[in-house]
Amino acid sequence: MFKRMTDSIRLFLTDVRAELKKVSFPTRAETIGSTTVVIVFCVIMSLYLSMVDSFLSWLVAKVI
Repeated sequence: MFKRMTDSIRLFLTDVRAELKKVSFPTRAETIGSTTVVIVFCVIMSLYLSMVDSFLSWLVAKVI
């Protein structure tokens, strides 16, 4: 049983190593570009949601 488990772990680690060789990691420029897009999108969405929230608060205050 111990031999089979050891062989199974060894096979798993061999497969993991083979799969990691296929991975293509982004370059520094791609990472910075993607991060910039995410930050800009978050800022735009937070401003938009803030305006919608303010408008709805104003609308509810007028109705009540």
